[in-house]
Amino acid sequence: MPMFPPHDDPGSNFPDLLRRTGLKQPAVSGHGPDDLPHATTCVAVRYVDGVVMAGDRRATAGNLISHRTMEKVVEADRHSGVAIAGAAGPAMEMVRLFQLQLEHYEKVEGSALSLEGKANQLSMMVRGNLQAAFAGMGVVPIFAGYDLRRRLGRLWAYDITGGRYEEREYVATGSGSLHAGTVIKVGYTEQLDRQGVLKLVARSLWEAADADSATGGPDALRGIYPVVATITADGFDQVTDTELATTFATVAEDVRVR
Repeated sequence: MPMFPPHDDPGSNFPDLLRRTGLKQPAVSGHGPDDLPHATTCVAVRYVDGVVMAGDRRATAGNLISHRTMEKVVEADRHSGVAIAGAAGPAMEMVRLFQLQLEHYEKVEGSALSLEGKANQLSMMVRGNLQAAFAGMGVVPIFAGYDLRRRLGRLWAYDITGGRYEEREYVATGSGSLHAGTVIKVGYTEQLDRQGVLKLVARSLWEAADADSATGGPDALRGIYPVVATITADGFDQVTDTELATTFATVAEDVRVR
């Protein structure tokens, strides 16, 4: 039994105790950070009527596809939404708690929290997950919504430390964010209408799936399409799979012609 002087006691940190006594921490097969389901890729884009958010449906665990129908774009409240990327379990728990907090605030105060206040609240929750992020279970969300006071769509990006950054045009996160963000950067204009912005985000996820194995593209065989939602003055509205099937068919034809 190892003994430590009072000033050098490792306390309740069992992994540190094993390390300092020269022993290796036992590995649990299939339960490391790389084996947990991770969600990728999500984007959010401003357009004339508000904001559109989109996320593919694939969750990966290492080199395996763990889920094909994960929903990464979630309604936070009537005029805001969250798109999640990172460790799926902590991300889903964070979103559920975030929804509950917004609902509780509105019931207690009699009015909804401001859009910027919601962004700040989510920032605190991401920061609270920092210790888990260092263990490989990071959560990097996108927050977007329609600001009823300013009458425009707004969106925020985050890092694992809880830092929040408001963006003017678009945000992309996840393993395929480089490819998705590049497509949006090239095709973005301030005059995009609903049809134009839906085609742009569909094209961005198509190209991300084409270059990143962790990002799932449209699966017409199974009838699985990315989750896409618009947030306008009328509220959060999820785009139907029927409309997405038509949009992705147009994207596929453009790629085929190219």
